Amino acid sequence: METKKRISLYIILILVFTILYLFLAAKPLQKEYQFIPQWKISTLNPVINTNTDKEKIFFHLGQNAGYFTKDGEITYQTTFPLNITISDSNFATYSAEAINLPLYSNDGKEIGKIEPQGFPFFSKDNLYVFLPGGCSLAKCNKDGSLSWSYKSTVPITAFTSTNDFCAVGYADGIIKLFDNTDGNCILEYFPGGSDYPIILGIGISSDGKYIASISGHNKQRFVVTEKVENQPKIIYHSFINKEIFTRVLVSFSKDNQNIYFNYGDKLGIYNLNKNKEYSIETTNQIISLEESNGLIYALDKNQNKYTLYIIENTNTLIGHFSFEADKAFIRAKDEYLYIGKDNHISQLLVTKQ
Repeated sequence: METKKRISLYIILILVFTILYLFLAAKPLQKEYQFIPQWKISTLNPVINTNTDKEKIFFHLGQNAGYFTKDGEITYQTTFPLNITISDSNFATYSAEAINLPLYSNDGKEIGKIEPQGFPFFSKDNLYVFLPGGCSLAKCNKDGSLSWSYKSTVPITAFTSTNDFCAVGYADGIIKLFDNTDGNCILEYFPGGSDYPIILGIGISSDGKYIASISGHNKQRFVVTEKVENQPKIIYHSFINKEIFTRVLVSFSKDNQNIYFNYGDKLGIYNLNKNKEYSIETTNQIISLEESNGLIYALDKNQNKYTLYIIENTNTLIGHFSFEADKAFIRAKDEYLYIGKDNHISQLLVTKQ
């Protein structure tokens, strides 16, 4: 009898211990990002649906370019012989002559002529023209007519813009910040610190308050400058160990708190709030960077091998994968990631489960 009581007591104790252990030790599984394929479409002889008012996303693969919707419908496609500049709203094709270029809307209709002579460039939906000689810049209105121009005698080596501002870097190491409305130069400065001054990459915050740049050779530097009452104030700089000799990407996050810059085989990340710099190893130079739903997508290229890096929480690399293609692009909209490879475009649903 005593033996049975002891056995029963042991069983009860074991059950109580097990329940307590499960209750105290159990933790919910950490959610992870899932990339779920949604559709894949071909740009070879596609079915074109022009009768739609859905949001259009531009693509550019080799000598083909056009627009598609998040449902996987191509709404317009064109093949061009030489060069193209394109945004989600407009595009223009051009050659070495670049005179009186037609300006098209995203449904392929001509909406004007690009008035200044030179090489057009869309930065989002802002249209700029780099004038002959490579030293001067013009901004155009939505119909292609001239809004303003700024002439210089020094070659432009870096350029970026937001809705309200654009910044230009020159071969002599000067950076100029312009108001997009009237073309007034509201800030001009020289980051300095190197033996041979040149601006290789530049980025500006959406409010025009901060400018980041990579500049110079022999003590090449990453420099963050704050605009204080239209005066430059350098608030951070670091030297780049592995110097670069080509134009490079410098980009602010949408909340203006993080700056992404590429040098050698690293993606640098500077956090303005923490005044701290991080880096992520890459295989080569970043050619494209997209941000959506709290994630940063960075694409690099090494010959015909592309590698996509997915970054969370400003400096946390959560994954990367590679693929081979002659031409590729990435776009990110809402919860979707779009990857273009040669003659195909794919949509991935990005969800945390």
